[in-house]
Amino acid sequence: MSAAGFVLDPRLAADTRAVASLPLCDVQLMDDARWPWLLLVPRRAGLVEIADLPADEQAQLWQEVNRAAAALRTVAPCDKLNLGALGNIVRQLHVHVIARVEGDAAWPGPVWGHGVRMARDEEGAAALIAALRHALTA
Repeated sequence: MSAAGFVLDPRLAADTRAVASLPLCDVQLMDDARWPWLLLVPRRAGLVEIADLPADEQAQLWQEVNRAAAALRTVAPCDKLNLGALGNIVRQLHVHVIARVEGDAAWPGPVWGHGVRMARDEEGAAALIAALRHALTA
């Protein structure tokens, strides 16, 4: 498989900010100030499920999820990391990595569908993205 024909789903593009490109995935920051929340999107056209990736790329995906999770925990210490690949609304394969703390806006429930998204301010988003980029390359 190759990245030829890959385009980020417009709904993901509208709701996220670019953080970094890893060997397989683009790392995006969800534009919701309530949670430190990353999406990893494999640059492969037409994929819906993790099982759609060949075995070596499935392994690469989980290595990159672990790398993103470690970076997120470095810049946003948390009580729990939530990982998910739902795809019920946006079919394009993507994996959520969400830093959760006890007592956050949706605790202990899932973040999906909870309340109204609060967009990040430009300065805060830029600082978080810079910290994440640094942590991803450390």
